[in-house]
Amino acid sequence: MAALDTTRTTTGSFGLVGRIGAYFASVVNAVVEWNDARVTRNTLSGLTDRELEDIGLCRGDIDVVADGRS
Repeated sequence: MAALDTTRTTTGSFGLVGRIGAYFASVVNAVVEWNDARVTRNTLSGLTDRELEDIGLCRGDIDVVADGRS
């Protein structure tokens, strides 16, 4: 999975250039989150029912886990 450092402050990013940069950063972050969910969903879908049971999941839980709602 990709790691994204969100602890940095955005000092000095004022005005139009800062807003444009923040917009592109939010778009990139959304794409990274979508891809992480996609990879997680595909990986969990590839497991057997027994393997899912071993980690305390069922097929119905895959979307919830992939979307990070649990």
